[in-house]
Amino acid sequence: MPEALALKDHSGESRVFLERAAIGFAFFVFLTLLLVARLFYLQIIQHDVYATLSDKNRISVEAVPPVRGLIYDRNGELIADNVPSLNLTITIELVDNLDQTLAKIDDLIGLSEDEIAAFYRRLKRQHRPYEPIPVLFKLSAEEHARIAVNEYSIPGVQVAAKLVRHYPKGALMAHAVGSVRRMNESDARRLDSVAYSGTNHIGKIGVEKHYENLLLGKVGYQRVESNARGVVMQEIDSLDPVPGKNLKLHVDSSLQAAASAALGNRRGTIVAIEPATGGILALVSKPSYDPNLFVTGIDQATYAELRDSPDVPLFNRAVQGQYEPGSTIKPFLGLAGLVTGIVDTDYHITDPGWYQLPNEERLYRDWNWHASGLGGHGEVNLDKAIYRSCNVYFYNLAVKLGIDHIHDHLTLFGFGKNTALDLPEARSGLLPSAQWKRESRGLPWYPGDTVNIGIGQGDMLVTPLQLVTAVALLANRGQWRAPRMLMEGDVIVNSRSNMKDVDLVPQFVWDSIISAMEKVVHRGNQGFGENGTAWAYIGQDIPYRMAGKSGTAQVVGIRQGEEYDEEELTERQRKHAWFVAFAPIENPQIALAVLIENGGGGSAMAAPVARQVIDHYLEGIQTNQVSQR
Repeated sequence: MPEALALKDHSGESRVFLERAAIGFAFFVFLTLLLVARLFYLQIIQHDVYATLSDKNRISVEAVPPVRGLIYDRNGELIADNVPSLNLTITIELVDNLDQTLAKIDDLIGLSEDEIAAFYRRLKRQHRPYEPIPVLFKLSAEEHARIAVNEYSIPGVQVAAKLVRHYPKGALMAHAVGSVRRMNESDARRLDSVAYSGTNHIGKIGVEKHYENLLLGKVGYQRVESNARGVVMQEIDSLDPVPGKNLKLHVDSSLQAAASAALGNRRGTIVAIEPATGGILALVSKPSYDPNLFVTGIDQATYAELRDSPDVPLFNRAVQGQYEPGSTIKPFLGLAGLVTGIVDTDYHITDPGWYQLPNEERLYRDWNWHASGLGGHGEVNLDKAIYRSCNVYFYNLAVKLGIDHIHDHLTLFGFGKNTALDLPEARSGLLPSAQWKRESRGLPWYPGDTVNIGIGQGDMLVTPLQLVTAVALLANRGQWRAPRMLMEGDVIVNSRSNMKDVDLVPQFVWDSIISAMEKVVHRGNQGFGENGTAWAYIGQDIPYRMAGKSGTAQVVGIRQGEEYDEEELTERQRKHAWFVAFAPIENPQIALAVLIENGGGGSAMAAPVARQVIDHYLEGIQTNQVSQR
């Protein structure tokens, strides 16, 4: 038998067990205390924090976009309105599978690839927590019904009624008022995200753009309690949005329609100004487009058609178009000649039909020159040079003045500057000088350049708005009134130019220039065959006194020895037709500029259009005066 086994040590085992039990119990107590401490920390110390987080799970703040301000014309007629639109939206946080949700919507009402792509772009640039993202705008009644019936199966999808911009005049006012369009990524990056909460649109062009801050208003909010599915159960509190400010413009809708009708289907523009205020009465650019197409998103095919059209309907010819002024510049050069003393009212030349610089072979021709050698206007003073539009006189005058005098004088009338106060797309045109040519082209200024400037050709460019503003300055006899759209309220200035009255011009100079422009339209004491260039077209039965000036601007050059033959040119190679005017002469109520692209002669084509517009406006003033008696 092996050596006797040692007896078990029961006391030792008990001691070990007790030690282990004590350790386990101590560990249990420690964990319990730790849990209690954690509960105390969460429930007592951090109570406010977690209560807030809990509320956030059921309470959300929704932006309430303001109503955009309305725009009225001078007579209180609405030209920019807001109309209700049913928009289909998706709240991303309430959607389990976005692709499946879009597929479901596609099955119900159909979604094009462009619409889906546009939705993802909006999601990328403007997504804020729990803010609905538009999928479609302007749902039809049938589409709304299909979504409503199936709304239970597509959580996060909602049809919401919102106000969207509407232009009741459509294409008639597109270039005068501008338009709002959907925000893009660039807009989202630069704009205040709070101010534009719940807003998908922004003024992009014209008055809508320039006065965006006034028209927008201030966003409101509402705190709402929602259930687990995101359905709003109750409104807790709210702050009402502040509507945008309504605007009243100088534009006259009736005159705008009359100007558009007078221009017809021709490409061109008409800008009319009230000389006393600088208020823009009409601003027509044709062809035009319907701005309502852009408000909720234009499809690619329609946009491509507008963008690629050779008639460029999206281009605002009135403020962006830059054209040679042609003979419309002659009254301003004549005024410069008188003011500087280079010529006086008795100074005259003999016009053989052409002008030649010393020691040069080139002939600068008059408009009535013929290859047979016939032509010219005979003895011509400044008065006749304006009403008969004698090129040779102004070739000669321009050379006598020199480019420096011409540049300095025309600058006083706003040429070469953007003087529009609240038209953000307005351009500055081009008033060339010797310094400009050296800096821009690295070339000297040649005498022939000055000759061309004498009849508004060469490098000089003006916008129709610039030209009518200068004509209004003539009508005011030197009192400067910057062109503006806003009629009531403080104009937010767009231009940095600081124009002043032209107050150093003797009264007889104003009288001489305006008298010559009057003879362009009305028959005076001129001899037989010496009537003004526009008399035969608009002056024989005119019931008021108008001062005007016609002009043509060549589109293609004509070689030496060749005559301008319109029939041999394509339509888009023909001259642009200009006519500028103001009336009545004694108390000017309206000044305007008419440009018809490739229209031919200014007197024959543009003057009758100007007469129709002025007739309409002055007749309206007389009617109002009678009705107020």
